[in-house]
Formats: sequence, C-alpha cells, structure tokens
Amino acid sequence: MHAITDFMVNDHRSCDGLLVAVEHAVVNAAWATAQTEFARFSDAMRYHFAAEERVLFPLFEQSTGMYHGPTQVMRAEHTQMLQLLASTASALEAADSDDYAGSAETLLIMMQQHNLKEENVLYPMCDQHLADQLDALLPALQRQIAGQDESTR
Repeated sequence: MHAITDFMVNDHRSCDGLLVAVEHAVVNAAWATAQTEFARFSDAMRYHFAAEERVLFPLFEQSTGMYHGPTQVMRAEHTQMLQLLASTASALEAADSDDYAGSAETLLIMMQQHNLKEENVLYPMCDQHLADQLDALLPALQRQIAGQDESTR
C-alpha cells in the first residue's frame, strides 16, 4: 500500500499544474493573471509544506526516531523554496520577464529535485512506518493541503 506516497505525489502534480498556469500567463504578458495564478501556486506550496512539516514529518520522526535525517533536509529545502517564491513574486510584481524566468527556473529545478527525493525515498518510508495511522493521517494532511488549518494562513 502506498497511500501516503500516492496522496502527496498527487499534490505535487497539482502544484506543478498551478505553476504551468503562471508560466502561460507570463508568456502571454498577462501580468495581472500571472500574479493571481502565482498567488494560488504560492498558497498551494505553503499548504503542502505545512502538511509535511506539521503533520507528516513529526509523525514520521516520532515513529522512526530519525529527527536529523531526511525530514531535516526537506525542511531546509522548504526554506530555500520559500525564499525563491518571494523572489519570483517580486519579479512578477515588477513585470520583469527576465528576472521572473531566472527565479522561476531555479525554483522549478529545486522543486523537481526535492520532489524526487520525497517521492522515491521519504514518502515510501512514511508508507512503511505510518501505515497503522492512515485513518487519522490522511484527513489531517488533506486539511492542511486544502488550507483549512488557520495556522497555515
């Protein structure tokens, strides 16, 4: 059973799709649309990070005793991606397509590398160690990803 992996990979793909919408708007110089779509993308990324950092990672760490392993690396990468989200947002606000392209490309590469590590290493480990907690875990992840937890706003 790969319930955690499937659920979280699905959210990765959803975030990817939101970034594609931003890209299309930028290519068409529809800056207002790009900013609106970027806000949706940025929120989705923040909610995804919150789901991992507030729900999934603590349960994984408690279950395995690994507090300084893969979850620590993922948290550090989340911090880097949040910084890239900020610089990308600034480029969009300035309607600077060159600055946007550089920031967005760096963000995309980092997301791809990060997602590969989660999808091929961390999430399968979570499936293995947290299978007995799925009934409570998946709804909690869903609430965070949907932005229904006020602390993620």
